[in-house]
Amino acid sequence: MAKSQSVRVVVKGKNIDVTPALREYAEKRVAKLNKFFTWRQDVAVEVALSVERDTHIAEITYTIGGLLLRGESRTKDLYASIDQASDKIERQVRKYKNKLKQWEHHSPRTDGAAAPKGELEADAISDVESGEFETPRVVRTKRFAIKPMDVEEAIMQMELLGHDFFVFVNASSDEVNVLYRRKDGQYGLIEPTLEE
Repeated sequence: MAKSQSVRVVVKGKNIDVTPALREYAEKRVAKLNKFFTWRQDVAVEVALSVERDTHIAEITYTIGGLLLRGESRTKDLYASIDQASDKIERQVRKYKNKLKQWEHHSPRTDGAAAPKGELEADAISDVESGEFETPRVVRTKRFAIKPMDVEEAIMQMELLGHDFFVFVNASSDEVNVLYRRKDGQYGLIEPTLEE
């Protein structure tokens, strides 16, 4: 773990040994993005590096209070993957600069307490021999801190994560809602109701 401008940076590896040179490169690359987040004290960064077959994967996740930004890249070179993932986050921040400032203005600041855990990912299944007619199964579980937000903030959060859907607590109803991207590029909102 390293600190740069009060930003916690954790570099982890899966199926790969994170060498000191690789860790230093990832930390320096992430440090270039920290200028965008000087307005918060509760910023944490996780750099997850992995290798699957011949593909080198870098996933950089920023947790800023309850907001998540993620950049992921898959290339044949791990250093290039780190660069591309970092570039994706920078593009996201530039694209949503004004909305991020509005979010900062309306979001509560932390009072020194630990920042909410962002998204924690864990492989939920161990290596199992694959059968010819294997039933689909859960292979990854994601846990994340949930905070009430309006639909516009949920759209921004979904875009920052690069996902096609987002689960959140709607601030106007205090109910869990699902926001999703439609094929026509617009958004859909699912507001579940209990069956009577």
